[in-house]
Amino acid sequence: MRNPTGRQLRFGAELRKLREQAGLTATEAGQLMGIKQAQVSNMEAGRVGVSPERVRALAQHYGCADTPLIEALSGMTSDRSRGWWEQYRDLLPGALLDLAELEHHALAIRDSTTARVPGLLQTRAYALEIFRQAVTELSPPDIEHRLSFRVKRQTILYRTDNPTPYEAIVHEAALRMKVGGPTVAREQLHYLLDMSEHDHITLRAITFDAGAYPGSGQSIYYAHGPVAQLDTVHLDQSHGIAFLDAEAQLHKYRTLFTRIEAVALSPEKTRDLIQHVMREL
Repeated sequence: MRNPTGRQLRFGAELRKLREQAGLTATEAGQLMGIKQAQVSNMEAGRVGVSPERVRALAQHYGCADTPLIEALSGMTSDRSRGWWEQYRDLLPGALLDLAELEHHALAIRDSTTARVPGLLQTRAYALEIFRQAVTELSPPDIEHRLSFRVKRQTILYRTDNPTPYEAIVHEAALRMKVGGPTVAREQLHYLLDMSEHDHITLRAITFDAGAYPGSGQSIYYAHGPVAQLDTVHLDQSHGIAFLDAEAQLHKYRTLFTRIEAVALSPEKTRDLIQHVMREL
Protein backbone atom coordinates (compact mmCIF):
# COMPACT_ATOMS: atom_id res chain seq x y z
CA MET A 1 0.00 0.00 0.00
CA ARG A 2 1.31 3.44 -0.91
CA ASN A 3 2.15 5.96 1.76
CA PRO A 4 -0.78 8.26 2.60
CA THR A 5 -0.64 11.87 1.42
CA GLY A 6 -0.53 14.82 3.80
CA ARG A 7 -4.28 15.33 3.38
CA GLN A 8 -5.00 11.70 4.18
CA LEU A 9 -2.77 11.87 7.24
CA ARG A 10 -4.61 14.99 8.42
CA PHE A 11 -7.98 13.29 7.95
CA GLY A 12 -6.83 10.31 10.03
CA ALA A 13 -5.42 12.61 12.72
CA GLU A 14 -8.78 14.36 13.00
CA LEU A 15 -10.54 11.02 13.49
CA ARG A 16 -8.04 10.21 16.23
CA LYS A 17 -8.73 13.57 17.92
CA LEU A 18 -12.46 12.82 17.97
CA ARG A 19 -11.85 9.41 19.52
CA GLU A 20 -9.44 10.76 22.14
CA GLN A 21 -11.84 13.58 23.04
CA ALA A 22 -14.43 10.86 23.68
CA GLY A 23 -11.99 9.16 26.05
CA LEU A 24 -11.94 5.93 24.07
CA THR A 25 -9.08 3.63 23.11
CA ALA A 26 -8.80 2.31 19.55
CA THR A 27 -9.90 -1.09 20.85
CA GLU A 28 -13.00 0.37 22.50
CA ALA A 29 -13.84 2.34 19.37
CA GLY A 30 -13.56 -0.82 17.31
CA GLN A 31 -15.89 -2.67 19.65
CA LEU A 32 -18.50 0.09 19.33
CA MET A 33 -18.26 -0.05 15.54
CA GLY A 34 -18.05 -3.83 15.30
CA ILE A 35 -14.63 -3.72 13.65
CA LYS A 36 -11.12 -4.68 14.69
CA GLN A 37 -8.74 -2.35 16.53
CA ALA A 38 -6.32 -2.61 13.59
CA GLN A 39 -8.93 -1.18 11.24
CA VAL A 40 -9.45 1.80 13.53
CA SER A 41 -5.70 2.35 13.63
CA ASN A 42 -5.44 2.14 9.84
CA MET A 43 -8.21 4.71 9.42
CA GLU A 44 -6.47 7.05 11.85
CA ALA A 45 -3.17 6.59 10.02
CA GLY A 46 -4.76 7.54 6.70
CA ARG A 47 -3.89 4.18 5.20
CA VAL A 48 -7.42 3.11 4.20
CA GLY A 49 -10.42 4.83 2.72
CA VAL A 50 -13.35 5.75 4.94
CA SER A 51 -16.88 6.33 3.67
CA PRO A 52 -18.89 9.42 4.66
CA GLU A 53 -21.37 7.09 6.37
CA ARG A 54 -18.62 5.63 8.54
CA VAL A 55 -17.38 9.12 9.47
CA ARG A 56 -20.88 10.04 10.64
CA ALA A 57 -21.20 6.76 12.52
CA LEU A 58 -17.87 7.32 14.27
CA ALA A 59 -18.91 10.85 15.21
CA GLN A 60 -22.15 9.53 16.69
CA HIS A 61 -20.33 6.91 18.76
CA TYR A 62 -17.82 9.56 19.88
CA GLY A 63 -20.58 11.95 20.94
CA CYS A 64 -19.45 14.66 18.52
CA ALA A 65 -22.29 17.09 17.75
CA ASP A 66 -20.22 19.51 15.64
CA THR A 67 -22.17 19.08 12.40
CA PRO A 68 -20.03 21.43 10.24
CA LEU A 69 -16.86 19.55 11.27
CA ILE A 70 -18.46 16.14 10.68
CA GLU A 71 -19.64 17.17 7.21
CA ALA A 72 -16.25 18.66 6.38
CA LEU A 73 -14.54 15.41 7.36
CA SER A 74 -17.10 13.45 5.34
CA GLY A 75 -16.23 15.62 2.36
CA MET A 76 -12.56 14.73 2.72
CA THR A 77 -13.35 11.06 2.13
CA SER A 78 -14.69 11.55 -1.39
CA ASP A 79 -11.36 11.98 -3.17
CA ARG A 80 -8.31 9.82 -2.52
CA SER A 81 -6.92 10.47 -5.99
CA ARG A 82 -3.48 12.00 -6.42
CA GLY A 83 -3.00 15.26 -8.28
CA TRP A 84 -0.45 16.68 -10.72
CA TRP A 85 2.13 16.93 -7.92
CA GLU A 86 2.54 13.14 -7.89
CA GLN A 87 4.72 13.33 -11.00
CA TYR A 88 7.34 14.94 -8.73
CA ARG A 89 7.18 12.16 -6.11
CA ASP A 90 10.75 10.95 -6.70
CA LEU A 91 12.13 14.37 -7.62
CA LEU A 92 11.25 16.68 -4.72
CA PRO A 93 10.84 16.40 -0.94
CA GLY A 94 7.51 14.92 0.07
CA ALA A 95 6.64 18.01 2.12
CA LEU A 96 6.52 20.09 -1.07
CA LEU A 97 4.01 17.69 -2.56
CA ASP A 98 1.94 17.93 0.62
CA LEU A 99 2.03 21.73 0.26
CA ALA A 100 0.71 21.57 -3.30
CA GLU A 101 -2.06 19.21 -2.18
CA LEU A 102 -2.92 21.56 0.70
CA GLU A 103 -3.12 24.53 -1.67
CA HIS A 104 -5.25 22.61 -4.15
CA HIS A 105 -7.93 21.99 -1.53
CA ALA A 106 -7.67 25.24 0.46
CA LEU A 107 -10.71 27.51 0.40
CA ALA A 108 -8.52 30.58 0.91
CA ILE A 109 -4.86 31.35 1.62
CA ARG A 110 -3.17 34.12 3.59
CA ASP A 111 0.56 34.72 3.22
CA SER A 112 2.97 37.07 5.00
CA THR A 113 6.62 37.50 3.97
CA THR A 114 9.46 39.82 4.94
CA ALA A 115 12.49 39.17 2.74
CA ARG A 116 11.03 37.65 -0.42
CA VAL A 117 8.03 38.00 -2.65
CA PRO A 118 5.58 35.17 -1.84
CA GLY A 119 6.16 32.05 -3.91
CA LEU A 120 2.68 32.10 -5.44
CA LEU A 121 3.38 35.59 -6.82
CA GLN A 122 6.95 35.08 -8.03
CA THR A 123 7.89 35.38 -11.67
CA ARG A 124 9.86 32.56 -13.23
CA ALA A 125 13.05 34.66 -13.38
CA TYR A 126 12.70 35.74 -9.73
CA ALA A 127 12.08 32.16 -8.53
CA LEU A 128 15.04 30.93 -10.58
CA GLU A 129 17.36 33.32 -8.77
CA ILE A 130 15.96 32.26 -5.38
CA PHE A 131 16.65 28.61 -6.14
CA ARG A 132 20.14 29.41 -7.38
CA GLN A 133 20.90 31.01 -4.01
CA ALA A 134 19.69 28.06 -1.92
CA VAL A 135 21.91 27.37 1.09
CA THR A 136 22.21 23.74 0.03
CA GLU A 137 23.36 24.13 -3.56
CA LEU A 138 20.95 22.63 -6.05
CA SER A 139 21.96 20.93 -9.28
CA PRO A 140 20.59 22.36 -12.57
CA PRO A 141 18.04 19.50 -12.87
CA ASP A 142 16.91 20.07 -9.26
CA ILE A 143 16.48 23.77 -9.95
CA GLU A 144 14.41 23.06 -13.04
CA HIS A 145 12.19 20.62 -11.14
CA ARG A 146 11.58 23.13 -8.36
CA LEU A 147 10.96 25.91 -10.85
CA SER A 148 8.37 23.99 -12.87
CA PHE A 149 6.76 22.79 -9.62
CA ARG A 150 6.40 26.36 -8.34
CA VAL A 151 4.87 27.53 -11.61
CA LYS A 152 2.31 24.71 -11.46
CA ARG A 153 1.48 25.57 -7.86
CA GLN A 154 0.54 29.06 -9.02
CA THR A 155 -2.28 27.71 -11.19
CA ILE A 156 -4.64 27.86 -8.19
CA LEU A 157 -4.68 31.62 -8.76
CA TYR A 158 -5.45 31.28 -12.48
CA ARG A 159 -8.23 28.72 -12.45
CA THR A 160 -11.17 29.96 -14.51
CA ASP A 161 -13.39 27.86 -12.29
CA ASN A 162 -13.23 29.20 -8.74
CA PRO A 163 -9.65 30.54 -8.32
CA THR A 164 -8.43 30.45 -4.73
CA PRO A 165 -8.90 33.71 -2.76
CA TYR A 166 -5.42 34.85 -1.80
CA GLU A 167 -4.17 37.59 0.53
CA ALA A 168 -0.46 38.44 0.57
CA ILE A 169 1.21 40.85 2.97
CA VAL A 170 4.72 41.76 1.83
CA HIS A 171 7.27 43.86 3.67
CA GLU A 172 8.87 46.78 1.87
CA ALA A 173 12.23 45.04 2.27
CA ALA A 174 11.10 42.29 -0.11
CA LEU A 175 9.89 44.86 -2.62
CA ARG A 176 13.21 46.71 -2.61
CA MET A 177 15.51 43.70 -2.69
CA LYS A 178 16.99 43.52 -6.21
CA VAL A 179 16.75 39.75 -6.59
CA GLY A 180 18.34 38.85 -9.93
CA GLY A 181 19.29 42.46 -10.64
CA PRO A 182 17.24 45.55 -11.62
CA THR A 183 15.63 43.99 -14.71
CA VAL A 184 14.34 40.90 -12.88
CA ALA A 185 13.30 43.02 -9.89
CA ARG A 186 11.38 45.47 -12.09
CA GLU A 187 9.64 42.64 -13.92
CA GLN A 188 8.65 41.13 -10.56
CA LEU A 189 7.19 44.38 -9.28
CA HIS A 190 5.25 44.87 -12.49
CA TYR A 191 3.87 41.36 -12.12
CA LEU A 192 2.75 42.13 -8.56
CA LEU A 193 0.84 45.16 -9.83
CA ASP A 194 -0.87 43.05 -12.49
CA MET A 195 -1.81 40.32 -10.02
CA SER A 196 -3.13 42.81 -7.48
CA GLU A 197 -5.81 43.85 -9.98
CA HIS A 198 -7.54 40.46 -9.74
CA ASP A 199 -10.65 40.44 -7.57
CA HIS A 200 -9.62 37.29 -5.70
CA ILE A 201 -6.12 38.58 -4.85
CA THR A 202 -5.42 41.11 -2.10
CA LEU A 203 -1.90 42.53 -1.94
CA ARG A 204 -0.84 44.72 0.98
CA ALA A 205 2.56 46.01 2.02
CA ILE A 206 4.18 46.90 5.33
CA THR A 207 6.57 49.84 5.15
CA PHE A 208 9.85 50.36 6.99
CA ASP A 209 8.11 53.19 8.86
CA ALA A 210 5.86 50.65 10.57
CA GLY A 211 8.84 49.55 12.64
CA ALA A 212 8.68 46.28 14.56
CA TYR A 213 5.41 44.40 14.41
CA PRO A 214 4.13 40.97 15.50
CA GLY A 215 5.51 38.20 13.33
CA SER A 216 8.07 40.42 11.60
CA GLY A 217 10.79 37.83 11.96
CA GLN A 218 9.15 35.03 10.01
CA SER A 219 7.14 34.16 6.94
CA ILE A 220 3.70 32.72 7.63
CA TYR A 221 1.40 30.80 5.30
CA TYR A 222 -2.15 30.10 6.45
CA ALA A 223 -4.43 27.78 4.47
CA HIS A 224 -8.14 27.84 5.29
CA GLY A 225 -10.07 24.59 5.32
CA PRO A 226 -13.86 24.13 5.11
CA VAL A 227 -14.06 24.73 8.89
CA ALA A 228 -11.61 26.48 11.22
CA GLN A 229 -10.53 23.19 12.85
CA LEU A 230 -9.21 22.02 9.48
CA ASP A 231 -7.07 25.09 8.81
CA THR A 232 -3.31 24.55 8.42
CA VAL A 233 -0.27 26.75 9.02
CA HIS A 234 2.75 26.15 6.81
CA LEU A 235 6.15 27.39 7.96
CA ASP A 236 9.16 27.23 5.63
CA GLN A 237 12.17 27.06 7.95
CA SER A 238 15.88 26.47 7.47
CA HIS A 239 15.56 22.88 8.68
CA GLY A 240 12.60 22.16 6.41
CA ILE A 241 8.86 22.59 6.02
CA ALA A 242 6.55 22.35 9.02
CA PHE A 243 2.76 21.98 9.03
CA LEU A 244 0.88 23.05 12.17
CA ASP A 245 -2.75 22.20 12.90
CA ALA A 246 -3.19 22.05 16.69
CA GLU A 247 -6.06 24.23 17.87
CA ALA A 248 -3.82 26.47 19.98
CA GLN A 249 -1.39 26.95 17.08
CA LEU A 250 -4.15 27.85 14.65
CA HIS A 251 -5.58 30.38 17.11
CA LYS A 252 -2.13 31.89 17.59
CA TYR A 253 -1.55 32.43 13.89
CA ARG A 254 -5.05 33.71 13.20
CA THR A 255 -4.48 36.31 15.90
CA LEU A 256 -1.04 37.07 14.52
CA PHE A 257 -2.41 37.71 11.04
CA THR A 258 -5.02 40.09 12.43
CA ARG A 259 -2.26 42.09 14.11
CA ILE A 260 -0.11 42.04 10.97
CA GLU A 261 -3.03 43.30 8.88
CA ALA A 262 -3.48 46.19 11.31
CA VAL A 263 -0.09 47.69 10.33
CA ALA A 264 -0.28 46.96 6.58
CA LEU A 265 -1.10 49.52 3.91
CA SER A 266 -4.34 49.39 1.99
CA PRO A 267 -4.23 47.69 -1.43
CA GLU A 268 -4.37 51.10 -3.12
CA LYS A 269 -1.46 52.52 -1.13
CA THR A 270 0.43 49.26 -1.68
CA ARG A 271 0.21 49.74 -5.44
CA ASP A 272 1.45 53.32 -4.99
CA LEU A 273 4.44 52.04 -3.01
CA ILE A 274 5.29 49.43 -5.64
CA GLN A 275 5.18 52.05 -8.40
CA HIS A 276 7.43 54.30 -6.32
CA VAL A 277 9.96 51.48 -5.83
CA MET A 278 9.89 50.73 -9.57
CA ARG A 279 10.75 54.33 -10.40
CA GLU A 280 13.78 54.15 -8.12
CA LEU A 281 15.21 51.04 -9.80
